[in-house]
Amino acid sequence: MLDDVVKALSQLPNVEELYEVTGEFDIVTLVSCADIEEFRDLLKNKLLKIKGIKSTVTSIVLNAAKGHRNGHNISGQ
Repeated sequence: MLDDVVKALSQLPNVEELYEVTGEFDIVTLVSCADIEEFRDLLKNKLLKIKGIKSTVTSIVLNAAKGHRNGHNISGQ
């Protein structure tokens, strides 16, 4: 069933990164949405309708201090 969930998630255009992990959860997914309304729609009408997803935990990035999501490419531009 995990493979089916991963396959379904990987087909969603909002999903930018998708990891199978150890620990409390099975999957960590990073999604991108234009605003909170788009995120609500994604969560309610897409993610939670995937067979095998029982629950989600959401964290919203407030600032990317380091990494490729901080608005800079590898050369720092």
